[in-house]
Order: sequence, then C-alpha cells, then structure tokens
Amino acid sequence: MKMITKICTAAAAVLMASPAVAQSGPNCAPREMVVDRLASKYGETRQSMGLGANNAVVEVFASDSSGSWTIIVTTANGLTCLVASGQAFEELAEVLPAEGNDA
Repeated sequence: MKMITKICTAAAAVLMASPAVAQSGPNCAPREMVVDRLASKYGETRQSMGLGANNAVVEVFASDSSGSWTIIVTTANGLTCLVASGQAFEELAEVLPAEGNDA
C-alpha cells in the first residue's frame, strides 16, 4: 500500500509539473482508448490504482508475461495521460519494519 501511495504521489507531481501534457498531447487520449491500447499491444492489465492531486486517478498497468509496465493518470475531465513506462515489473508485498526499528 505504501508503494502505491509513493507511485501516486510521484505520478501526480509529474502531471502537475507539466500542465500542457495534462491538457493534451501525443501522450494523452480518452481513457478507454489508452486502456484498450495497453491491453492489445502490450498485454498489460491494471495492477493498482489510487487517487492523486486534483482528483486525478493514478493507475499502474503491467504485463505478467513480458514484464512491461505503464503508469497513467486520468484527470477529472476524462483525459488520460501516460506518465511513465518501463520493463521488469515485479509485484511486491513487503512487510513494514517493526515499530521502533529504524532499519
């Protein structure tokens, strides 16, 4: 859960830092088109999601077979923008250290 929060915060910060990208551009399209493309071309499905700044929905898509991943942000007006993508996606379920342990 902590990792999702960090990803959402980072993605929202990137989106907020470049409002021109959030409004339109080659990396933005209606959400349905983006999700269809991620599924058909890359075999990616939604792995996690969260709410970012200004009610933007931040989602992480990934493919178990290829390891590709994509982070998208959908604004309140329905426009979806690609924020980051890469390879070697791994699902983690790390345990928090015991309270009082600074490691």
